[in-house]
Amino acid sequence: MASTVDSKAHLTIPNLITLARILLTPLFIIFLIQKRYHPALWIFILAGLSDLADGLIARRWRQKTPLGTFLDPLADKLLMGSSFITLSISHIIPPWLTVIVLSRDLVLVFGVMLFKVAHLPVVVQPSLAGKLCTTTQVTTVLLVLVAQTWPLPPTFLEALFWLTGGITALSGIHYILQALWGVAHSHHRQG
Repeated sequence: MASTVDSKAHLTIPNLITLARILLTPLFIIFLIQKRYHPALWIFILAGLSDLADGLIARRWRQKTPLGTFLDPLADKLLMGSSFITLSISHIIPPWLTVIVLSRDLVLVFGVMLFKVAHLPVVVQPSLAGKLCTTTQVTTVLLVLVAQTWPLPPTFLEALFWLTGGITALSGIHYILQALWGVAHSHHRQG
């Protein structure tokens, strides 16, 4: 009987909202490819609101699950990564910024896998740098989509690209240093 309750616990409302967000991503990308930026903007906003909603519901009604812990960042990375790639291919976001955004995530994933293989402790706590990184990336995609309908000054977007690139790079460096410090600290305690 307990196993039935456990398996159902994975299909919580926040998890279903997150799955819906994952399913919205291909539609969002199709709109971007078709240069239908207005509906793409609305889907992006809907995805952002669903991200807030699933987190709020999970905390408020204590519906956090291991599945949700995996799915939520996956949904975010799918949406953001595909946004940057597609907008970069369309020459709306500079390719160098997309390379920085994707490289940061790949380096962090590769680092976590390397630590796991080496049986080293992985100590990666959410940080202000990480939150700023997410905020600037989301803001960049949002304002780039807005600019396709309501033109914004090019110098404003250029400054936003540099800010996002800088914060993304610093956030990646911060997480790397945090992980290395965690390893050094654990070795110090063992020694």
